Amino acid sequence: MSADARPQGSAVRGRLRIYLGYAPGVGTTRALLSEGRRRAEHGTDVVVASAETHGRPPIEDLLTGLEVIPSAKVPYRGALAEEMDLGAVLARGPAVALVDDLAHRNTPGSRHSARWQDVEDLLAAGIDVISTISVGHLDSLADVVAKITGAAPRQTVPDSIVRAAGEVELVDVAPEALRDRLARGHIYPPDQVEAALGGWFQTGNLSALRELALLWLAATLAGGPRRCLPGGDEPGSGQAPERVVVALSGGPEGETLIRRAARIAARSGGDLLAVHAARPGRPAGSGRAVLAAQRRLAESAGGTYHQLADEDIPAALLAFAHAHNATQLVLGARPRTWLAALRPAASIRSRVIRRGGGLDVHIVTCQRRVPTTVLPENLGGFTR
Repeated sequence: MSADARPQGSAVRGRLRIYLGYAPGVGTTRALLSEGRRRAEHGTDVVVASAETHGRPPIEDLLTGLEVIPSAKVPYRGALAEEMDLGAVLARGPAVALVDDLAHRNTPGSRHSARWQDVEDLLAAGIDVISTISVGHLDSLADVVAKITGAAPRQTVPDSIVRAAGEVELVDVAPEALRDRLARGHIYPPDQVEAALGGWFQTGNLSALRELALLWLAATLAGGPRRCLPGGDEPGSGQAPERVVVALSGGPEGETLIRRAARIAARSGGDLLAVHAARPGRPAGSGRAVLAAQRRLAESAGGTYHQLADEDIPAALLAFAHAHNATQLVLGARPRTWLAALRPAASIRSRVIRRGGGLDVHIVTCQRRVPTTVLPENLGGFTR
């Protein structure tokens, strides 16, 4: 039986296809709806569960002939917000659902807080899903995008969700072509074009984001699903996969370290292990909250989280790394003052480096956080 003829209530999990973009306006929504139309014309049962057209006629025209599931009305702050009607899509039970903007944050009161969680329900029900996402909304790359653009993403999606997709296709367009599209008013309203061209949509930003998307996709393809023998060896490879351990102190810099370690692991097709090592004694309430958030981030990047309690933290970290056949260790460092530089090196970091024979040690300098603006979704409607 073909997937297109999959019966309702099927135990077979649906397949996920994602169109990946590097900036608003590259055309992911257009690609989504065009693919839906192509499948519908070939007899597939397709519905539009959500589509962010922002009132742009060329995009709305692509909805013609497609079945659109009406949005649900969710009460919020004395008004009604429109969200994808997950219940209606599940009840309809199509072969394929088109779900735009995987990173969308749902209105409080919805069944789930994020759209990617809605998509998980659809896939579990045996419905194939086609969706879209921008590289800036991947958990592991949020800090890099903020550095490139000076804008922090308002919401992110666990990398593991996107990597689990059966297909991820980059929707590409040259930066200058994208800027021309913006200048012609095809992305933002005319009164926002000049600010966007001189800010987030500068050629340097777009080129860096495009390269970031290409690198992430290449690393994801290179580190695709592996079948491992007991003990972690890959069949026929003669060697164990890379394992990257990131050491967490419980401070806010942990997010930066986890994302850096996740990128290292992705490039080598390896495993990520986040470890909080501390002396005996539970952290204070605020410390527990920070660590809980970092645990979620590590797991969203496809890694595992571990806790160690030992008076000798360097020894505990190294024992853990060697026990798990780790090949790389990621440690954080704050910029040192001139006075600290004159003191003998007695930090946990320096002791780990001295004793860590056989491990590649990465030292990541963690700067003090500064407030950032948000990604340009706030500028108003745009065509993806």
